[in-house]
Amino acid sequence: MSSSQSDLNSSYEAAYEEDPAVLLEQQEQQDTISSTTPTSPVTFRKMKRARNSDMDLQRHTVTERSSLLGNHHGTFRSYTSMPASMPGTPRPYSVRHNSGHNLSNARLRHSRAGSFSRSFSNLLVNALGSERRAALEGANLANSKSSFWHDDRVWYDQFTSTDWVHDSIADAYRVKALRSRKDIRGRVQAWFDGAQGWILVAIIGFLTAILAYFVNVTESTLFDYKQGYCTAGWLKNRKRCCSGASICKDWVHWSRVIRTDRLDDQGTQFVAFVVSVIVLALASCVLTMATKTVIPSAISLVTLDENLGADVYLHNPDKGARQGSSGTLSPTTRQAEPQQRPPMVYYSAAGSGVAEVKVILSGFVLHGYLGLRTLVIKTLGLTLSVASGLSLGKEGPYVHIATCIGNIACRLFSKYHRNDGKRREVLSASAASGVAVAFGAPIGGVLFSLEEVSYYFPPKTLFRTFFCCIAAALSLKFLNPYGTNKIVLFEVRYLTDWKFFELFAFILVGALGGILGALFIKASRIWARTFRRIPIIKKFPLLEVFLVALITGLLSFWNRYTKLPVTELLFELASPCDTFTENGDGLCPTREQIPSVLGVLLIAFVIKAGLTVITFGIKVPAGIYVPSMVVGGLLGRMVGHSVQLFVLKYPDMGIFGSCDPNGSPESCVVPGVYAMVAAGATMTGVTRLTVTLAVILFELTGSLDHVLPFSLGILVAKWTADALEPLSIYDLLTDMNSYPFLDNKVRPVFTSVLGDITPRIREERIIDISESPLVPATELREKQESLHVAGELDGGLAIVRDRILVGLIPAPDLEFALDKLENEDNSLCLMSTQVGWNTREDGEDNDPTDFTPYVDPAPVALDINSPMDLVYECFVKLGLRYICVLKDGQYAGLVHKKAFVKYVKELEVGHH
Repeated sequence: MSSSQSDLNSSYEAAYEEDPAVLLEQQEQQDTISSTTPTSPVTFRKMKRARNSDMDLQRHTVTERSSLLGNHHGTFRSYTSMPASMPGTPRPYSVRHNSGHNLSNARLRHSRAGSFSRSFSNLLVNALGSERRAALEGANLANSKSSFWHDDRVWYDQFTSTDWVHDSIADAYRVKALRSRKDIRGRVQAWFDGAQGWILVAIIGFLTAILAYFVNVTESTLFDYKQGYCTAGWLKNRKRCCSGASICKDWVHWSRVIRTDRLDDQGTQFVAFVVSVIVLALASCVLTMATKTVIPSAISLVTLDENLGADVYLHNPDKGARQGSSGTLSPTTRQAEPQQRPPMVYYSAAGSGVAEVKVILSGFVLHGYLGLRTLVIKTLGLTLSVASGLSLGKEGPYVHIATCIGNIACRLFSKYHRNDGKRREVLSASAASGVAVAFGAPIGGVLFSLEEVSYYFPPKTLFRTFFCCIAAALSLKFLNPYGTNKIVLFEVRYLTDWKFFELFAFILVGALGGILGALFIKASRIWARTFRRIPIIKKFPLLEVFLVALITGLLSFWNRYTKLPVTELLFELASPCDTFTENGDGLCPTREQIPSVLGVLLIAFVIKAGLTVITFGIKVPAGIYVPSMVVGGLLGRMVGHSVQLFVLKYPDMGIFGSCDPNGSPESCVVPGVYAMVAAGATMTGVTRLTVTLAVILFELTGSLDHVLPFSLGILVAKWTADALEPLSIYDLLTDMNSYPFLDNKVRPVFTSVLGDITPRIREERIIDISESPLVPATELREKQESLHVAGELDGGLAIVRDRILVGLIPAPDLEFALDKLENEDNSLCLMSTQVGWNTREDGEDNDPTDFTPYVDPAPVALDINSPMDLVYECFVKLGLRYICVLKDGQYAGLVHKKAFVKYVKELEVGHH
């Protein structure tokens, strides 16, 4: 290091005193290292050849790590990336290997004098003096050929956050360059560029409909296989085999196949039913477990799936207090504790995936979660799990499947493939198309994307999302999966209008639905933290699936309503009656038969509610939308029949108006309406969707007359559920997994300023160019590796001159630039954007020691006294990854988005 740099170091020593946090950061290097160390981000630049340091990676185990939210349960933790070969990881042109960090194995670098002699930094280092620098600082930035905003350099690494500002500005430069051409070819290219988004969402909608058709047709056939098979064709389900009739000679029960006397026997049918449920559920689980991913124990996430029973590692505060006077953990303890934590295991095809899609759309990077392998396995696993008859739905996983299709389809067009910000606009439309094919509600799909999953939803995305949903719904309509010209089975129509006195019953049903939703969340949490904490259940997910399938088969067979598929059951619960018999067949009873029907519905309600609680979180593709609606529908149907019975017994009461006691039992009260209101209210209690659900229920029924009861029930359910349980099921999963998700719909109450969360400046966190714009590459490498040790892979280093902030270089870009150097030990790197020496006069490529293309010359900065509400708006509305902090115009620190999210979570915990 030069003498000027040594003087700089001594000057900073007086300003930055040693504190315990520095010592803790130095111990991050001792964190758990996994043998499955991933590769580093992918870059769009083609590398000339592998560096010796990269070859060294083959001999030493290294990681790329960065904390997400830290560990608010105890110690700080960090993360590692996924392998670049992981399914779904986008494939730019070449892959660079990360420098890694392992202090126990020194990095090996070999000098390449021939290459170094051609570096312009070597030619200029002796000529650069203070008077020369003063003249150069006046150089125009426009002289530079490349800039921070023009170039997509580094593919976002696993578990990092996207830089929305950079992606937006980079796309703006691309559009500007495209529109600058005035010739015919340029106009055609500009037109095609604008049409790419529409073409892409149309393709996504069509492919989503095809996969939904495959799942619907296949699962209905497999579901009927539990009872028998069609002799006229193995691929036909019972309805198509018998042309809608309840009994036909072409459909043969398994008891007639197994028994020698060729007679139907209920006991044999029961055994065949239970065995079929178990086999299909286990097959789905085996497929799901093929997407198993093991994360080293240094990870900061907790579960990364919908298993609410994950253990949260807590350190012993007394032990830490004994070893450190300030109550912090000693370096020895910090080194040993990560080794004691078990590795994290998650399955990308398990659960519904809606919570993860929501976090990904907010800018979080989860490579492989939306990949081709996940798409194929989740589609097949979902077909088996739904066909098994478990208390789960396919509507939630449709959102994940559609988003996978959108992520893969983005590779067709480079402007979406190479820009994560643009890609997430398409993913928002994809998620909406999943709801459109799940409920046959294109408008509801648009509102679902806007209300629930999307983080950034401009008007342009709104129109394309609507087009995508229409394309998906129309395609599925033409495919006609059920042979009824309906997109979904539970689409119903009401011909009888509701009466005024029923408003009070609708309010009651809404409140009961909200209570059910809140209790479901609490019950799921309790079940997961008790039963799933049993060591053998935790170690063998297949065993839990077997037990749940066994219980489901044993309990479901004897009750007609629990034996039906959830979609058919919801249709039957919500349908009005057109015929009434003296025997009170099914859900169309006469007045005398209503009490017995209520008893059967009560049994089905208890069984379905219990099965839904224990099924949520098992390792199969499973949704919660329709199961929650079925539980609510059973309750609503019971309330509807109770009101119906009361009206039929006391028809002369004035509040009932002109109800005819001698007419049809549904002439005044339609219990199916109560079932539909309660279904929407219960789903609201679980997911906290409001406007979206009201529109979905309207599109399912097509009844303008019943929009008011639906909306009223949903509003009451939302208020009731919020009072009992503040978190929705997706908020609960997001919090438990410690995702760096900053909710843009709920603003915390701040009483602090930016300076309260700004860390102290440290020498290794800044690049000082006060004496010279040329900085030794070895010094930059040390600073970059210090960020790795501290767990800030997607952080950045501020560039200051005389304590004034003049730029910022992101850590991934700095690492990429350093990896391009052929002789890192003897290179000096240009870090000042005010020196226009980016190009070589001999016409060769830009010199690799010129780092100015990677420098952000205008980072977003706020004063240290800025209110926290302003900081919140900057992170939420601008999508920043970090904010620089200034004090009296001088650089005072940097606040990362993850640190701000952690601060917000701590506020919420303190408030509750």
